[in-house]
Amino acid sequence: MGLIPESYVEPLQWFSEQTKDSLKSESPADAQIVQKGLLLYRQGSVSQIKLEHNAISAVVQDVTPVNVTLDLSLPYLSECSCPIEGMCRHQMAAFFQILSYDSSVSNWVDDWRKPLREQEQTKTLHIQRAKDLLQSTGHLKPDYTNWTEAFRLSFDAIMKEDGQPKPYQIGERFALYTRRLKAGAPFEQEWKSLYLLVAAVVTFEEMLELSLELEHNEDTINRYYRYLYTDLLEDIENLSSKLAVQSLPFAFDDFIEQLKDDTFELLRIHFVLEYDRTHLFRLLWTGLFKKKNWREEAKETFAAMPTKNRPTTVGLIHLHLLLREDEKALALIHKCDEEISPYFFYWLKILASHKEWKRMEPYVIEAISRIKVYLSSYNDYYACREFMKLVTQAITPFCVETNRLDLYEKALFQMLPYSFHDYEFFLFEKKEYDKWLELQTYASFNFESISNDRIKLLKSEAPHILLPLYHQAVQADIEGKNREHYRLAVRKLKKLRTLYKKMKRMDDWNSFLDALLTRTKRLRAFHEECKRGKLIDA
Repeated sequence: MGLIPESYVEPLQWFSEQTKDSLKSESPADAQIVQKGLLLYRQGSVSQIKLEHNAISAVVQDVTPVNVTLDLSLPYLSECSCPIEGMCRHQMAAFFQILSYDSSVSNWVDDWRKPLREQEQTKTLHIQRAKDLLQSTGHLKPDYTNWTEAFRLSFDAIMKEDGQPKPYQIGERFALYTRRLKAGAPFEQEWKSLYLLVAAVVTFEEMLELSLELEHNEDTINRYYRYLYTDLLEDIENLSSKLAVQSLPFAFDDFIEQLKDDTFELLRIHFVLEYDRTHLFRLLWTGLFKKKNWREEAKETFAAMPTKNRPTTVGLIHLHLLLREDEKALALIHKCDEEISPYFFYWLKILASHKEWKRMEPYVIEAISRIKVYLSSYNDYYACREFMKLVTQAITPFCVETNRLDLYEKALFQMLPYSFHDYEFFLFEKKEYDKWLELQTYASFNFESISNDRIKLLKSEAPHILLPLYHQAVQADIEGKNREHYRLAVRKLKKLRTLYKKMKRMDDWNSFLDALLTRTKRLRAFHEECKRGKLIDA
């Protein structure tokens, strides 16, 4: 669209100032409107912008699309088709989009928050320098809105102090921020656990927004501070599990319900760390948000979305699974591409933890059917190897308990070459020596890697398996074309002769040796070693 027309610049500036004055940064409700509007704008949710006389219209894609009209001359007459009265997040998103064409959205937000920073007497919501925040000893009383606002303001004050932090500074600042959070925790243990859980979820969301603002790609995040996201996920899983097994006070209900409503943003945003965001959603809905009506309502919300990304689809599948609607969950999975493969691990873990083997079977089969295509899309050996380990860990409980070792073997076969060591061990332990030999041949095996114990066992139980292995090993040694390799070849030939003798196939041995000596007649040194080893007459 480019810069807005000159005739709209002054009315937009006036609208901007009026909006800044009408929304109070110290008001949790107003802060939430601005924050969610900012998130929608950053997601690119605003489209179909039209300039009209003293007004601007747009469409904002939220759970469902809404129509917004901004009245630049009388801001209070601005409208949105959503049910919210007055200024809403959709109007804010449209305003930020228009503002971005001719000004800085970040500067507007900073200016709007400035009055709050200047309120020196506010202890819980006051933005101070990082060292001042750490010296604060006040404890926040139980109030979800005050808690979350305090977390966000403290995060901004510490993580964004003196402008945008460098990637290598984020870890150190985060340590200061978490110390501030813990200093403000309630004394009562049960409230403290809830406080820390809410803090961890809000902090995860704030970290995502910070990464987005700083335009960090996944490589930068992985290099400098991916561990912070991992630690937050572990804390959230532990805290939600701890709360889930307790008899919670009724006073917790409102907190947990508001936290539940905030989790939808994890799946709607478009950004890196897709798996982490989605996994956080699944952790909370599995361990903490257990009311059936909540899950039903959430399911309907996702199902009603006109367009879905992978996280929202995974979220819907997860809710179906939690509601025991496996046919619906699997039907959605069938429609997904191979990139859904990593999400199976948690679903299989849930079903295995409840020993629901019958329910688990179609999920295991579906997961295995996607492995080969998923691995073929990656060139990183170590990443594929790690994926292979996760697959075997996920399906082993089911395969062992139900004696479906055929599925386990199928998975290992699909994951070759990354599963070679696991697969060859599996086949050898099952005494499927013919398959084991085929696998060794497929992998261009190294004879020296076969342990003496295995060779002894094969001599006893399946000597015919050793014949081709010795033949290949002898040929490899001869191709070394030096005395040391010839000596190794002769040693193996003597063992090979013993095998033929044990199997009463000396005629075959003699035919093989004659053919070998004829083929190598120009290798005088090799023939000398054969004479020295008494394989042939001197």
